[in-house]
Amino acid sequence: MSQSRTMSGVEAVTNTVVGFAVALATQYAVFPLVGVEVFPLVGVEVSHATHWAIAAPFVATSILRSYLMRRFFNWLHSIEVDV
Repeated sequence: MSQSRTMSGVEAVTNTVVGFAVALATQYAVFPLVGVEVFPLVGVEVSHATHWAIAAPFVATSILRSYLMRRFFNWLHSIEVDV
């Protein structure tokens, strides 16, 4: 049975939200290791707003990619013919 377009969208958004949370946590963990101050006292300042601004285009791209890939594989499933 194929997944509906709506559920494909819900899946894509849910998958991306979880991925975003992991990516944001990773930024906060990795940035200090490479010299970028997450909670700046001195050095390069990267605010919470900057983290969100950096991540937003990636989130949008990820949602679109996930949705299109789901629809593509549903389409492939729909054209399969038993041999």
